[in-house]
This record gives sequence, C-alpha cells and structure tokens, in this order.
Amino acid sequence: MSTPGLDPASPLKLQFPQSLAVYDDYARAQKAVDFLADADFPVDQLMIVGTDLKRIERVTGRLTWSKIAVGGLLSGLWLGVFIGLIFALFTEEGVWQVLVTTAVMGATFGLVWALIGYAFTRGQRDFSSVTQVVATKYEVLVENKHAARARELLAGLPGALPDPFA
Repeated sequence: MSTPGLDPASPLKLQFPQSLAVYDDYARAQKAVDFLADADFPVDQLMIVGTDLKRIERVTGRLTWSKIAVGGLLSGLWLGVFIGLIFALFTEEGVWQVLVTTAVMGATFGLVWALIGYAFTRGQRDFSSVTQVVATKYEVLVENKHAARARELLAGLPGALPDPFA
C-alpha cells in the first residue's frame, strides 16, 4: 500500500534530493533554475520548494445584514438565470418567462440561504476577507548525483548562491 504523495514515479518527487540553495523570493530561485537550463543542465532533476509557509488574511470590509442580503440575492439571481437558460433549452415555454421565473426563485433562495447562514455565525465573524498561503523561503533541490555540477554552474551566476555567512 502506498502513501499519497510518496509515489516514487511522481513528477513532484526526487529520489535523493539535496539542497542546492535557499532564496528569500521566488524570482531569485526561478532565475537560478533558468540559468541552469540555459547551461544545458538537466532541469528535470531540480525542484523549487516553498518553505516556511504563512497564512495571510487580508480583511476587506465589515459584514452587515444588508451586505449579506445583497450578496445572497445577487448570487441566487445568477444561479437562477443560469438554471433558467438550461431549462429554456428543454421547454416549450417562452424563454423570457422561464428566465424570469428561475431568476426570481434563485434570488429568493440565495437571499434566504445567505441570511440563515449569517444568522448561524452569531456575530463571531462580522468581516469579509481574502486568504492566501505564501512561502517565505524558496529552496532549490537537486538530485544528489547532479548536485556538484549544479553548484559548479551556479557559481558562474553572480548572486545565485546565497552568502552562507550572511
């Protein structure tokens, strides 16, 4: 029985990876790999791994009953129109009649569903936000049998290998 993500044939796995360099930003890691590619290094023996992950949540606004209602109404309206378009393909009723009926039903459903969902939060999350997971370091790994050549090639790129004494 194999563990997910540990399949030796996986394209996201090296057999015996060795750290080549660690960078503070993705652009520098990408530049190092691109430099190796330009030098005809077998780049399929490299990986860029984002490490030291952080979850960043940017608060975008305050939630109110009216904002929830408008959001629910609009998302329900959109869903109703979409379903109405599908129904219109298979019915002999007038297209506009089907669209209006499903749009009203969708808007009503979206409004009620959004308000009920918000009521269940009991004010514990009265803000909207967007969330992103970002890496703070980017490590370039190389298959161990190619590590010496990769280091030798990268030595020719100024600033490619971070200063180990910094």
